[in-house]
Amino acid sequence: MEKIASFTIDHIKLEPGIYVSRKDHIGAETITTFDIRMTSPNDEPVMNTAEVHTIEHLGATFLRNHKTYGEKTVYFGPMGCRTGFYLLLAGDYESKDITELITELFEFIRDYRGEVPGASPKDCGNYLDMNLSIANYLAERFLNHTLQNIDEKHLVYPV
Repeated sequence: MEKIASFTIDHIKLEPGIYVSRKDHIGAETITTFDIRMTSPNDEPVMNTAEVHTIEHLGATFLRNHKTYGEKTVYFGPMGCRTGFYLLLAGDYESKDITELITELFEFIRDYRGEVPGASPKDCGNYLDMNLSIANYLAERFLNHTLQNIDEKHLVYPV
């Protein structure tokens, strides 16, 4: 079997950042998949499921309600390796096109207090697996260490 594209990226060289993972064409529409990498793979501890789940709920809620990108948001969810998230947007984008959006997203997560949207037994299949305070911390860490001074090295996959 042929390796899928995401398994051809050198995860030893990969650092936190915003990367275009792939572009798919469905009819006349382009769907851009972004790799929102929050931790350095195989180098730093992965995120625990509770904070990943919390970031997923907050991220999906923020993105689907965004005034510009709400209708373009196809999916926001965690990577199985728990080092980041995938964001699928309708449209042909590059990483630099969404740095402002991702900064807004993680500022929202950093500053969010209160009940996590969808964290109830009626709305979610594992509503107790949430950790807002660690999600706040991880969002702040990603903002401070990656997003605030993001450069080309953290916008284009390493060769």
